[in-house]
Amino acid sequence: MTRTDRQRWLLPSHLVEPGGNGAARPRRTVRDWIVDTSLFLLAAFVGLIAADTSAQYTSGAVTLVDQLLGAAACCALWLRRRWPAGLAIGLSLLNVVAPVAAGALLASLFSVAVRKPFREVAAIGALAVAASTAQAFIRPDPTTNTGLSIALGFTLILLVTAWGMLVRSRRQLVDALRERARRAEAEAELRAAQAQRLAREAIAREMHDVLAHRLTLLSVHAGALEFRPDAPPEQVARAAGVIRDSAHEALQDLREIIGVLRAPGENGEGDRPQPTLVTLDALIEESREAGADVVLDTTVDEPAAVPAATGRTVYRIAQEGLTNARKHAPGTTVTVTVRGRPGEGLTVDIHNPAPAGPVPHVPGSGQGLIGLTERTALAGGRMEHGPAPDGGFSLHAWLPWPP
Repeated sequence: MTRTDRQRWLLPSHLVEPGGNGAARPRRTVRDWIVDTSLFLLAAFVGLIAADTSAQYTSGAVTLVDQLLGAAACCALWLRRRWPAGLAIGLSLLNVVAPVAAGALLASLFSVAVRKPFREVAAIGALAVAASTAQAFIRPDPTTNTGLSIALGFTLILLVTAWGMLVRSRRQLVDALRERARRAEAEAELRAAQAQRLAREAIAREMHDVLAHRLTLLSVHAGALEFRPDAPPEQVARAAGVIRDSAHEALQDLREIIGVLRAPGENGEGDRPQPTLVTLDALIEESREAGADVVLDTTVDEPAAVPAATGRTVYRIAQEGLTNARKHAPGTTVTVTVRGRPGEGLTVDIHNPAPAGPVPHVPGSGQGLIGLTERTALAGGRMEHGPAPDGGFSLHAWLPWPP
């Protein structure tokens, strides 16, 4: 239970149970009962004073009628929340002939000023002023000057109305602040959901790159078995082992992608560590074990010092370069060069010569480089790729490495 829930009795009913069009009228809170009782007692006190004053110069029958009308006016105040305008109009008319209703009239005018717009408040206030002025002539007080009675009634009505309008303005401000806070919370939840969705999509893209790498190994070794049916049993066994392992890894990667996209509350990063520059050697060894001829040339003495995001991008660039080399230039020597230091950035160069013979077309070519260019740009770097002067293919990327 929050602090606000524990202190609901301190709030007005319109804040605890805000009602809209067609909604049930909110029930009074403890605070509302205290306010209503206080206004009832104050109106009764003012009515008793007015009745005692009028009893000094009126007959007993008139005094009795005044007391009954005053009691009815005070009791009618319990309806001020439901019919504020109608009650104020009725009490204004009653105040013309019954001065004891003055206290109830002031309380009803306060309710009108709190709940109604200015135009309606001004009209009812003008009616109350006219009724107070008429009372000064119909039921004059012999002990008070007529002009003073009119001025006193006008001043009291003006003060009560102004006070009610001030309360109304404050309530409107509180409602506006509550709505703004509610909207800010909704926007914060929406931004959190969008950030979570973007994170899941980024993770899915990461896993997609890994999956593409696995499937490329499958395609290359399956193609080798297809075009080399007379290969030695050792090569066939090694290729079959690579196909089996790659298929198993690809299946796991695919399950993780589906799991990330299906489960909004899971980020997927805890199941498998994300690659960085430290794991680049493992990628090169995996490609060599698959039969690729890869040469790694790096001058980065401490790969762990490279920021994780930058190292992950370097890993993905190398992975995509090796994948493209296996697709379009199988059997060639791929050179991966990594240079850089803090403050100057990291450069990655991947080059492979032209293949010795015709290479079968691989579907989906070029999509990986498009995504990799976007990934590099998002990391604050730049990437260029295209045919090399020797007829091969080269890829050059630069990534920032803060000092």
